[in-house]
Amino acid sequence: MPLTMPAPDQSVLARRDRIVAALRRIVPGEGVISAPEALRPYETDALTAYRQPPLVVVLPETTEQVSAILRWCHGEGVKVVPRGAGTSLSGGALPLADAVLLGLSRLNRILEVDYDDRIAVVQPGVTNLAVSQAVAEAGFHYAPDPSSQIACSIGGNVAENAGGVHCLKYGLTSNNVLGVELVTMEGEVLRLGGRQLDPAGLNLMGLVVGSEGMLGVVTEIILRILPRPETARAALIGFPSVEGAGQCVADVIAAGIIPAGMEMMDRPAIHAAEAFVQAGYPLDVEALLIVELDGPDVECAYLIEEVARIARRNGATLLRMARDEPERLAFWAGRKAAFPAVGRITPDYLCMDGTIPRRRLPDVLRRIAALSEDYGLGVVNVFHAGDGNLHPIILYDANQGQLERAEAFGQDILRLCVEVGGVLTGEHGVGVEKRDLMPEMFSEIDLAHQQRVKCAFDPELLLNPGKVFPTLHRCAELGRMHVHGGKLPFPDLPRF
Repeated sequence: MPLTMPAPDQSVLARRDRIVAALRRIVPGEGVISAPEALRPYETDALTAYRQPPLVVVLPETTEQVSAILRWCHGEGVKVVPRGAGTSLSGGALPLADAVLLGLSRLNRILEVDYDDRIAVVQPGVTNLAVSQAVAEAGFHYAPDPSSQIACSIGGNVAENAGGVHCLKYGLTSNNVLGVELVTMEGEVLRLGGRQLDPAGLNLMGLVVGSEGMLGVVTEIILRILPRPETARAALIGFPSVEGAGQCVADVIAAGIIPAGMEMMDRPAIHAAEAFVQAGYPLDVEALLIVELDGPDVECAYLIEEVARIARRNGATLLRMARDEPERLAFWAGRKAAFPAVGRITPDYLCMDGTIPRRRLPDVLRRIAALSEDYGLGVVNVFHAGDGNLHPIILYDANQGQLERAEAFGQDILRLCVEVGGVLTGEHGVGVEKRDLMPEMFSEIDLAHQQRVKCAFDPELLLNPGKVFPTLHRCAELGRMHVHGGKLPFPDLPRF
């Protein structure tokens, strides 16, 4: 169904000049952008099907400025949409016409690196790749590595709980964040988590990672950094069928082998990536696995042979081991460039994101191919096969009126993921793209309890409204839903 957003608050639009003037007092100089032509770069994110210029953009440089902005907006009842690098693929940072867009790109410093404690303290505007580059000389790295790591920011990774090609072994962002500094909508600065592995108290940080900018604005993050493994060995494994590759993935994991990365590409993805990067991919296979084992050399040597044995049992027709580090990096370069590579072969595309049980890979891939036939639109499959995180890329031409058909195709893929026991998202978040599909996975009671968490942090519903929840209830309405048997349980506790 077409995306709908709340109608803008006309009273806020009428106060635009006053809002801009107030923000300029907090962030002087060039930190406030209000000219219509200058707002255009902020009117969308990587979900380019939707565009909406923000009311105004403000670019703070300190936590104190973030706090002052949020405090002022809260007092004036002005909505705020936090934004990182704009690489979101679910519309999580889509601006609103009556909201301040709070850009965090100027909070871009690595504040501290402690190799003894194996942590890096960074601001949200630091890019993902910059963290690994900063600690590489000492033999460390930051494990989560989204395909957009050269551009995506750590703050955005925290908001969406981003993953990457090595998240199978090393986990998502949530597994690699130890603490955050969070500014609430009221302007309060909180410290959640810390340098230790298991801080005392409730795990409120677990709520923040993946909260899509709806609970507060993260201004500092404590990341876990890891020593680079002694050895990393990568292999390209080609199959005559997508189903055979999918079964190989399931069998490798069932054998107790956890590769550092295990990615899969189908024929269209292979050809697009090879034409773009010249990574040395075979062009005569229907599916390609990139499998990487890391750790002690003797362990890697043994496990890579076990993977090869399982692959042959599933009909693999190609087994190629990286001969050296440049070739290993070339294997990954093609995979990480898959999205821009597909952009060269189609006028437009939608990149979906859903996660399924690994054992259902062959069946789900067959059904996606059938949906492609039904909708008359091409689809390219490239995804994190090891943890079942699918990224089907739907090819379409907006100028030919195919956008709504492409969106319907994508929604059916996500419904399929839920149907087979999976979830609506693996790492891209819900945003606006999957907002109206949330009832496919959650009951009304589930969604109400999730929104109660938002109300605890943001009772006026001013932070990133219009995202995640298909129906946004007023917090007072949710409070009344606690009534049972004509009585309110725990009457001594405050109601939102």
